Amino acid sequence: MIPTMSKTVKVAVLSGGNSPEREVSLRSGRGVFSALRRRNWDVELIEIDSYDGLPQRLARSDVVFNILHGGAGEDGTVQLLLELLGKPYVGSGPLASALAMDKAESHRLLSAKGIPVPDWLCYDGEELARFLARAEEKLGFPLVVKPRAEGSSVGVFLVRNREELSSRAQEVLERFGKLLVEKFISGRELTCALLEEDAGVRALPLMELRPRGRELFDWKAKYTPGECEFICPAELPPAQAARAQEVSRKAFLALGCRDFARVDLRLAPDGTPYVLEVNTLPGMTEMSTLPRAAAAAGIPYDELVERLVRRALARLPAPRPLS
Repeated sequence: MIPTMSKTVKVAVLSGGNSPEREVSLRSGRGVFSALRRRNWDVELIEIDSYDGLPQRLARSDVVFNILHGGAGEDGTVQLLLELLGKPYVGSGPLASALAMDKAESHRLLSAKGIPVPDWLCYDGEELARFLARAEEKLGFPLVVKPRAEGSSVGVFLVRNREELSSRAQEVLERFGKLLVEKFISGRELTCALLEEDAGVRALPLMELRPRGRELFDWKAKYTPGECEFICPAELPPAQAARAQEVSRKAFLALGCRDFARVDLRLAPDGTPYVLEVNTLPGMTEMSTLPRAAAAAGIPYDELVERLVRRALARLPAPRPLS
C-alpha cells in the first residue's frame, strides 16, 4: 500500500556532492529538510562529499528527495542508482537527466522538435584554433562560451572578440574538459519553472532576471544578494508570456522530464523565446527562482516541497495481491 501519512514514511534529503555546485546543493538540501520537518515528515538530511557507501546510507529511506546539483547527482548517474535500489525519488529519470545536462544533446533534440535554441557548435577534440575560427565564421560575435555539461551558469562567459574567445575557451576546457559555443541572443533573460501535476505540466509565472552591470545571468548574479533584480511575473504582453511558457512546457515534455524543472530562456527582440537549457534539479535555496515562481502562483515553499515528495511516493509499486 502506498504510504499516505507523513509519519509512516522515511524521507532522505540528499545534498552536497562534489560538483562546483556543492555549496548551492547544501543550501537547497537544508531548505528542503527544514520544510519537511515543519510539515511533520520523518526526514533525514544526508550531506555527502563522495558517492562511496551511498546505497547503505539510503537503505532506511522510503523515498529520496535528491537535490544534488550538477555532476553525477544531476546527470542521470544517481538517478540510475536510485532506480536500481528501487527507491522512488523526486525529479526526472536517468535518460531525461542525462539529456538535459548535456547541452549539445539537448540542443539537438529540442531543435529537431522545432523548439528554438541558439545556434551552437560543440568542440569535438579538433585543433582548438581551427574550431574557434569556425565558430567565429559560422556564429559571429558576440558569443557565449560555456561547459557542455554544467549547471548554475558555472563557467559561462560572454565574449566579443577573437582574443576573449580563445582565452575563455581554453579556460573552460582546462576546468571542465568539454566546451560549447553559442550565438549570443540579445534581449531579455527569462526563466520558467514547471510543475508536473495530475492534470499535466503546469508552467508557473515567468520570471525576468535583470543582472546589475552585466548582460548574463551568471553565477555571481544568481547567488549574490543585490546582484540581480528578480521580476515575477515578468512584465510581458500576455501573448508573449504565453508563448514563452508554452515553449518551456514543450521543452520539458520533449526531454521527458518529471515532477519539476526550470527552463532558462532568452527572449529575442522579435519575441522569439530561445531555450538555453533545461534544469532537471533546480535550486531550492532562499534565492532560487523556482520557489519564487511557485510563491507567485500561490504555492508556499513548504507546500511545494511536500507536493514533490508525494509525487515521488505515488510511484511506489502497487502491492501484490495475497494468494
